[in-house]
Amino acid sequence: MLTVAYLANQFPSAVEPYVVEEIRELRGRGVHVIAGSVRRPATNEVSAAGCAPEIMLPPLRGIILLRAVWLCMQRWKRISALIGRIVFRGGERPLDRIKALPHTLLGACYAVLLEGQGVEHIHVHHGYFGSWIAMVAARLLGVEFSMTLHGSDLLLHGTYLDVKLENCSFCLTVSEYNRGFILKRYPALDSAKVIVARLGVEVSEPAILPVPKVNTKALPFTILTVGRLHWVKDHAFLIRACAQLQQCGVWFECWIAGDGPEWRNLQSLIRKYRLEDRVTLLGHLGRRDVDSWYDRADLVVLTSRSEGIPLVLMEGMARGKIVLAPDITGIPELVTSAKTGFLYESGSLNQFVDRLLLLRSLTQARDETRQNPHICVAIKQLDQVRHEAQAHIFHNFNRRKNLELFSELFLQRIASQAESVPHENFVLQQI
Repeated sequence: MLTVAYLANQFPSAVEPYVVEEIRELRGRGVHVIAGSVRRPATNEVSAAGCAPEIMLPPLRGIILLRAVWLCMQRWKRISALIGRIVFRGGERPLDRIKALPHTLLGACYAVLLEGQGVEHIHVHHGYFGSWIAMVAARLLGVEFSMTLHGSDLLLHGTYLDVKLENCSFCLTVSEYNRGFILKRYPALDSAKVIVARLGVEVSEPAILPVPKVNTKALPFTILTVGRLHWVKDHAFLIRACAQLQQCGVWFECWIAGDGPEWRNLQSLIRKYRLEDRVTLLGHLGRRDVDSWYDRADLVVLTSRSEGIPLVLMEGMARGKIVLAPDITGIPELVTSAKTGFLYESGSLNQFVDRLLLLRSLTQARDETRQNPHICVAIKQLDQVRHEAQAHIFHNFNRRKNLELFSELFLQRIASQAESVPHENFVLQQI
């Protein structure tokens, strides 16, 4: 049985359901997967996911640290180039160099915890410091490692990414944009190592969608966004847009689902613009609760500064919702403007508000269609966008299909790696 160690920054995590799904898919194919977490997960997230990490790096006992130091001394030649890179080469900040040294020790601790379990490959999700830990562990154990890159870990926080890409056996990423970015920024990298592996959501066969609610006078225009309350998601941008809608006299409600470090700042901003009756922070929601809010929304929006390909847009589109998102990174691979959704220029508050006003007028103008043929045509086009979006998700971002493609690709790559390095086992290398 193939044994793979699978490391994530936090496992399980409610905002990263794809990690749990990939592990289950591999296990369903007979792979022994040892799930690991760099950070301790919350108890409620473990309960919700129905699984827990088998290896958790913190807290580390003294004996593990001593064994890790001894392992580094025994196999110093395997990691000496990495230490040299940290100390002497590259343009990283002094703080990043200082952090990389304890991360190297954590990698040795991870190797100690994996020793004796027959691990043949290590995979790590995201390119943050957990990928350095996985790379060091793989070096010390004499096995290959691979990683999956998403958005911010590549586009905003790519510390030591050149080293990680050079040393990994292959790299999965979620969009063609990301793949192009990697190959352009690291031209010496073998392009065959970088593979697009799309994420997906639960879908059903495209069907006739229900007609959205009608009645401009009785119901407000409803806006929903779902995501962690982090500065990169830029929910403050959405709140400022809501302030402009209020100034225009628009009756609307905006719901922001998620939790995170920006909660207090967003609450203060809501009070500043006197939007307490218009904008609601829903906090973290369970799967069923999120579904009910999707059902109530007229429009699903995203205002992030950086993204891979967001699940929130996929989920909205799969439900036949109109989506509005910034024209950045891999989002145009998901949202084709005026065909499967709508885009706006990232950072342009005026354009974003204009799009909101346009979509609001169209979604709430059905009772005027008999009197105004132009509105009738526009609404039919909007309904076509909803249908096209749902079909696009079904065919290209189908979770079940994409998980199968991921596991097949993953196992093929490991098999080809084993064939190309027939004596990869550390003991055999010494003979």
